[in-house]
Amino acid sequence: MHILELILDGFKSYPVRTPITGWDPSFNAITGLNGSGKSNILDAICFVLGLTNMSSMRAQNQQDLIYKRGQAGVTKASVTIVFDNSDRSTSPVGFEDHAQITVTRQIAIPNLSKYLVNGHKSTQQNIQTLFQSVQLNINNPNFLIMQGRITKVLNMRPAEILGMVEEAAGTRMFEEKKEKALRTITKKDKKVQELTALLEEEIKPKLDKLREEKRAYLAWQKTCTELERIGRTLRAFEWTDATQRAAAKDKEIEQAKSAKEVLENEKMQFSKEIKAAEKSMAEVNAQRDQELKKGGKFKQLEEKVSELGKTVAKVKTQVEIKERTIADEEGKIASSEKELEELRASVENKRKQVEQLNAAHAEVKDKQAALQASLNSSEELLQTLLTGLSSSNAGNTGGGYMGMIGEAQARLAVAQTDEKSASSNLERSKSELKDLEAQWKKVEREASDAKRSLDAMRANVEGFKRKLAETGWSAEKEYEHENNLRDAKNEVRRLSEVRDAVKSRMRNLDFEYTSPHQNFDRAKVKGLVASLVALDKVNYNASTALEITAGGRLYNVVVESDEVGKQLLQNGRLKRRVTLIPLNRIESFRVSPAKIQAAERISGGKARLALSLIGYADEVANAMFYVFGGTFICDDAQTAKQITFSREVGVKSVTLDGDIYDPSGTLSGGSAPSGSGVLVQVQELIEAEASLQQARDELAKLEHEEQRSRDVRDKWRHFARDLGLKEHELELLQKQVEASNASRIGGEVEHKKQAIADLQAAIQTAQAKQKEAKAEIKKLEKDMADFKNNKEGKIDELKKEVGKHKSDLQKHTAQMKIQQKEVQTAGLELEQLESDITLSEAQIQEARDAVQRVRKELDKLKADLKHHEAAAASAEQKLAEERATLSRYDEELKSLERVIKEKKAAIADADLEIEKRALEVESLTKEKASLVKAAAALEKQYDWIAEEREQFGKPGTPYDFRKADIGQLRARANELQSQQNGMKRKVNAKSIHMIDSTEKNETEIKKKLAQVLTDRNNMMETIETLDQHKRDTVEKVWTKVNGDFGAIFAELLPGNFAKLQPPEGQDLMQGLEVKVRLGQVWKQSLTELSGGQRSLIALSLIMSLLQFKPAPMYILDEIDAALDLSHTQHIGQLFRTRFKGSQFIVVSLKEGLFTNANVLFRTRFRDGTSIVERTANRSTSTLYTQNREQEEENLPPAGRRAR
Repeated sequence: MHILELILDGFKSYPVRTPITGWDPSFNAITGLNGSGKSNILDAICFVLGLTNMSSMRAQNQQDLIYKRGQAGVTKASVTIVFDNSDRSTSPVGFEDHAQITVTRQIAIPNLSKYLVNGHKSTQQNIQTLFQSVQLNINNPNFLIMQGRITKVLNMRPAEILGMVEEAAGTRMFEEKKEKALRTITKKDKKVQELTALLEEEIKPKLDKLREEKRAYLAWQKTCTELERIGRTLRAFEWTDATQRAAAKDKEIEQAKSAKEVLENEKMQFSKEIKAAEKSMAEVNAQRDQELKKGGKFKQLEEKVSELGKTVAKVKTQVEIKERTIADEEGKIASSEKELEELRASVENKRKQVEQLNAAHAEVKDKQAALQASLNSSEELLQTLLTGLSSSNAGNTGGGYMGMIGEAQARLAVAQTDEKSASSNLERSKSELKDLEAQWKKVEREASDAKRSLDAMRANVEGFKRKLAETGWSAEKEYEHENNLRDAKNEVRRLSEVRDAVKSRMRNLDFEYTSPHQNFDRAKVKGLVASLVALDKVNYNASTALEITAGGRLYNVVVESDEVGKQLLQNGRLKRRVTLIPLNRIESFRVSPAKIQAAERISGGKARLALSLIGYADEVANAMFYVFGGTFICDDAQTAKQITFSREVGVKSVTLDGDIYDPSGTLSGGSAPSGSGVLVQVQELIEAEASLQQARDELAKLEHEEQRSRDVRDKWRHFARDLGLKEHELELLQKQVEASNASRIGGEVEHKKQAIADLQAAIQTAQAKQKEAKAEIKKLEKDMADFKNNKEGKIDELKKEVGKHKSDLQKHTAQMKIQQKEVQTAGLELEQLESDITLSEAQIQEARDAVQRVRKELDKLKADLKHHEAAAASAEQKLAEERATLSRYDEELKSLERVIKEKKAAIADADLEIEKRALEVESLTKEKASLVKAAAALEKQYDWIAEEREQFGKPGTPYDFRKADIGQLRARANELQSQQNGMKRKVNAKSIHMIDSTEKNETEIKKKLAQVLTDRNNMMETIETLDQHKRDTVEKVWTKVNGDFGAIFAELLPGNFAKLQPPEGQDLMQGLEVKVRLGQVWKQSLTELSGGQRSLIALSLIMSLLQFKPAPMYILDEIDAALDLSHTQHIGQLFRTRFKGSQFIVVSLKEGLFTNANVLFRTRFRDGTSIVERTANRSTSTLYTQNREQEEENLPPAGRRAR
């Protein structure tokens, strides 16, 4: 099969339809200038063969294949090849009956592409398969040798050369199919994994889950059956119990009504007795009033005693206040005097500090003045020397060195004058000191005695101060203790009143009794239930509900045992009827934990057990369970309904508003009872008692402290009083000593000594100034002489000296300012301390005057107190005498009052008991109605009760309650109900049906998985067999190609040889490499060959591969680029001799090659388009002489042009 005609239309440089005909079946050559379009012909052939790699056709995308990318009006490209298919032995499969095969490929903008085979539309895959069947595989084009292929073959690795041999052997297609098969196997493996994962992750877990759900469903059915059986027994028992309890409530109601009638009769009797006692009391009062009217003496005495008692108490209080005031003031005086001493010491220290600072400041000021004078002198001298002019003030004698010398001489004269003046004054002061010392000797003894007396008095005062400090007490402590004690007493009094006020409102909670016997332990009587309840403030809102829950039991008395209760009832002389709760005998109802948990879950935290809202002692826990243990307190009515009528709970509940919900279906309430608030009042009483006890403990602690420190305080008061007297004596003695003649003379002696010391210091200062002035005069005279000899040097020296003086002056000025500020601050502090002393002295004197004034008032008050106490004692004696006369009437009146009070208390108790009995009757009636309603509700809810109630409780029936443990049955029912509730969420009734379909699905998937594994194993076995067949085929081809390779190379380059062999140490299937022998020498590497020799090696290898299984057509693009003319001619001969029956299409620029071609096509580029001209070099190929006549008929005339 070879090309007969090629038609290009819009493809690359061929814008119009250009048919190229007259192709030689053996050897065709294409030549032309660069860029004329010769390689576009080869691109067009590859384009039709199905090439999709645009870069192989020197294009970036499909649009580049259209003439000028579609910009010149040409929007599509079409290439058609007409193949000669007359030889049926080489025809493609399915085309054996077609003499010619026309294949067309078209593309159009934007992205359209199609194939036509003999005018019928086809696919790219079919086109590639068609050409692959005749050795024209465009995806691995061994028939296509393009530019650079020679170099590429030279650079191939062993594995790539082996790939060329495999392609020639035809096993390459097997490799492609093998890779597809392996990919299929990979997909099969993935499918296996997916099926396995589906089984392991979905089917099996789902089956396990369904099987578990099936087991759970069966268990749930079993639980339902057992729960129904137990439920019937429990409902039967509940109906029977409600019926029996309703009958019992009738008896209790009758008993309560009878007790209420008895109490009402007793109340009437008590009322009659009160009226009789009041009548008797009125008669006695009339007799007593008649006795009193005889003179009114008793009333006058009573009023007088009362008035005198008030007066005495008032005066006593005033005496205590005055004594406390004196103690406070004396303590303040002692404290103030101590502070005064400290202030005086501080003033003395501060005064010395001020004097020291003033002296230091004076020295600094003098030094400042000296530095300023030195600076002025140096500046004046420098200015005079520089300008010849002086800026001296009028007081200066002149300028320059002479002026400075004059100033120094003046200072010298002043210092000499000061020295003479001071020496004269010193002699006079010494003479005066001598006279004063003579006078001092005369009064020295008097001064010594006064000093000793003053020192002794000071030592005495210090001794008292030490004793006062050693006591460990102080005026501050005394004042603080008295205030604390007074405040504690007032607090106890206030809290007692608060407690009594609260207690007076709760007289119905008092339980009064007499000890039944002498050694009776009153701790065994715990008190009323209400008084034993502790209620936190956060639960005050539940107090009403708690009181309604307790009902009449809130006023029951809790005792330790029934024996204690019996003793109280028989010998306790109880003033009112009470109900006792013996802790050892009472039986309480307790709600099970399961019901509590269910209530919490149903209510969402809005329902709490009544018992959980109160506090109580552990010893009365049984009584609290009895009173509060069987009721829930709910926040609202909705919650109460849910709790009470829930099958899981079914317990009585009370709302915060006081509404009662009973499981029997009754509801009572509407308003809080009149007695509500008792528990809150009890808490107030408990808090008041606790506060009062805390205040009493604090008072007792302070009184104990007072008792413990009484001796210390008495000692401190004694020492404080003595210290005050001694300090006053010391002050008087100091004033006396300071005013004496001896003190005055002694002061003058000390003053004169200080003056002499000051004069001596002044003389030393004057002498030092004289020395400085003389030294300065000497220096100035020397400087003046130096200036005459070295004027410039001296001026520079003076400038430096002026700079140094300025620097020193600045530093000293800063220091002087700091010191001046310290002097001012110290002076202000001294003034403040002196002012504080003056103020403190005035305050101490005022306090002393106040103490004296208060002492006088205290003495007067004590005298008045003694007088009033005597008068009160006399009046009380007279009142006692008069009271004896009236005591008979008073005793009788008290006895009557006591009887009336007892009867009224009995009536109040009777009222309370009557109210309790009424509440009890009401409660029992409600309970009975509740029980009847509960039984009716059970009958209505469970139809089987009416049919089977005759068997309830009978032996031998399922309802034999004597054999059944109802508590255990309820626990079992709760357990089963809990299990059922938990299982209900997990039970899936559909699981029974779902498990069958899931198991069937599992079986089908396992079958598919087995089939996939079988197919995979079969494919792997086939691949292994074909691998061995491939090796045999490749080995056979390698032997043939290797022989042809050496022969072709020897033909192209006579005297030389080449071969293919596996690399050293490797197998044939790992790769092949080229070995070359030039002459008799085998070359180690192809790099040792010339470029032409290497090109011949590559060309020989390609030709040997092509010769093994010749393709119907070969396309070569400038393969002779690296060859000389002789080698080019050899190639042409090679095509003629070795490749019979194959059509060669060669692009070449060398004449040696295309002159050997049978047909030559020349391309030219004219007006932007390519033109093709055909030339026949010989009539036909000698290889086809036997078909010459036929070929001449088919070929067009020589020189025919195709466009």
